[in-house]
Amino acid sequence: MNDFDRTLHPESRIVHPPVVEVNGSRPMGVPLHQSHVFAFDSSDALAAAFAGPDGGFVYNRNGNPTVRSLEQAVADLEGGTGALATSSGMGAINTVLLALLRSGDHVIAQRSLYGGTFATLADLVERWGVEVTHVGGDDPAEVTAALRPNTRLLHLETVSNPTTRVTDLPALIAAAKAAGVVTVVDNTFATPLLCRPIEHGADIVIHSATKYLGGHSDVLAGLAVFATPELHQKVWHHALELGATADPFAAWLTLRGLQTLALRVRRHCDTALDLAGRLAAHPAVTAVHYPGLPTHPDHELALRLLPEGYGGVLAFDLAGGREAARAFTESVRLASLAPSLGGVHTLVLHPASTSHRQLSDAELAAAGIGPGTVRVAVGIEHPEDLWADLEQALAKA
Repeated sequence: MNDFDRTLHPESRIVHPPVVEVNGSRPMGVPLHQSHVFAFDSSDALAAAFAGPDGGFVYNRNGNPTVRSLEQAVADLEGGTGALATSSGMGAINTVLLALLRSGDHVIAQRSLYGGTFATLADLVERWGVEVTHVGGDDPAEVTAALRPNTRLLHLETVSNPTTRVTDLPALIAAAKAAGVVTVVDNTFATPLLCRPIEHGADIVIHSATKYLGGHSDVLAGLAVFATPELHQKVWHHALELGATADPFAAWLTLRGLQTLALRVRRHCDTALDLAGRLAAHPAVTAVHYPGLPTHPDHELALRLLPEGYGGVLAFDLAGGREAARAFTESVRLASLAPSLGGVHTLVLHPASTSHRQLSDAELAAAGIGPGTVRVAVGIEHPEDLWADLEQALAKA
């Protein structure tokens, strides 16, 4: 299958990613093209290869057959016209922001954001003179009120990190689109199997492919997917000079991980919902943040926006605050105290001292992160084994 059969379900299409170069028989796995430079017989063909993201292969910063297979596969899953693979999720975020913004521009962004994104926006404010207004994720009127003549970009997350607030993408994107503002949505937590923001009007979708897409804690990569060829071309030109290029081997590993994405996401979602319910009943826990619970403030929205599942990440607040969080995270045995998420292993983290350490106490509070907040990135271990581990750690917290 060289071209995607759009009648197939996404779970089938990810098992059959595109093979860019086919000669005669077709390999069942995407070949790894490790070479970084390509030779030509025609000077015109060489010149044409520099023209855009869909041209011939000339140099790995411009494009690579293995990398393009990944780009096409994820663009198909997200419903985009094209994609750009980068060396990390932050590489994708920075490439998009730096390509679309200049000094004096204004950005509207959620209050509850990944710490790296928050830090990048703060750096743009300090060094570039970019203005940033933070809003919640549920009120389009707040976006409309924040709009200015120089507003260029709205930055959202489908499910926020780490408090799992679900963003009302259709409403907020519509408010931005009415003003001609580009909307960028980080869809890492949801994956294209649970939500496809382009279907809700998003212009660009970001993924840290390091997480669920790769899925095995052995690859660092990012992706930006574009709703239009014009945006793709614009960001691609900037990416050439920025140099945050995806490595072919990283792309190959991510393609291998994609083939089991549907199976893994289903297990992540089912186990996370089970653990969230148990944690909510534990006396050491004061609150559980998981959109699959009826008590979550965005549960009704999640039912509409995430009908296939609520994701594999949850957070909870411990009554004992920071010291209880330290005791808990240092007491798990099956789970691991480690950053990242989306792999087959369950990982626990204290956001206030790690992933969101850049935020002040006031900023942490505004993002819904308390001193006793713990994030759990649920893996694919047996749920009973995971609960036994969390329960014994809770006893020590």
